[in-house]
Amino acid sequence: MSLARGFAFLGTLTVSAAALAAPALAGAPEPWQLGFQEAATPTMEMLHEFHNWLLVIITAISVFVLALLIYVMVRFNERRNPVPSRTSHHTVIEVIWTVVPVLILVGIAIPSFKILYFTDHVENADMTIKAVGHQWYWSYEYPDNGNFTFDAFPVAEEDLGPGQLRLLETDNRVVVPVDTNIRVLVTGSDVLHSWAIPGFGVKKDAVPGRLNETWFRVTKEGVYYGQCSELCGVGHAYMPIAVEAVSKEEFAQWVAEAQQNFARVDGPTTTVAQTQSAN
Repeated sequence: MSLARGFAFLGTLTVSAAALAAPALAGAPEPWQLGFQEAATPTMEMLHEFHNWLLVIITAISVFVLALLIYVMVRFNERRNPVPSRTSHHTVIEVIWTVVPVLILVGIAIPSFKILYFTDHVENADMTIKAVGHQWYWSYEYPDNGNFTFDAFPVAEEDLGPGQLRLLETDNRVVVPVDTNIRVLVTGSDVLHSWAIPGFGVKKDAVPGRLNETWFRVTKEGVYYGQCSELCGVGHAYMPIAVEAVSKEEFAQWVAEAQQNFARVDGPTTTVAQTQSAN
């Protein structure tokens, strides 16, 4: 093999490896990962900041308690204090250990309530998607884009293509545009499910007979994976969620195709075979 062919071969391997790794880098767990997945929405960015703030607080508390324990063991051991003190009250210390924890809890509660309100309050939604949990798959409806619906089943391990992730890839992905406020209505058709995507900072229970609401705004294109986060039965591990965020132009093209490939919610019901054959 010549030197030029060798470099070309290495280049091909590099490109192929990058192509295989691309979906995982968008929004999926990685081997030996430490910490959260990369934030893809304003909600997850706020959760990252809140987590870092809590990490500072808990680290300071742990260091203080450790230092206090060491000081007590050294200063008040039996050899240095053969006659133990009979002190039972110390007003200043009692005030401190009451007030300081309250201030710490207030410092945690204020940003926590802000995030709870931000995640719960859907303001000026640009479009709506309805996610319905079934045993054991998800179905989706697009009422603002032609009112079509489709099912999303996990891709079997033997059918996985290049770059597709085991137990996370679906035959039909949820496609959304970037930089768009998307309201998600979540419900269940049989038992409790939970629609969750770590990269979005979204986790909403799907309760039969009840319509729950959440929202997200994806800031960058890519494929983001999640799973049902409720113990809903023996097929619980086979309810993946795959969301593909694309540009608004690409989304408009996908909607035009989806209106032809999938059935309307108020029209004939699409069977599993029809849904899979359409793709």
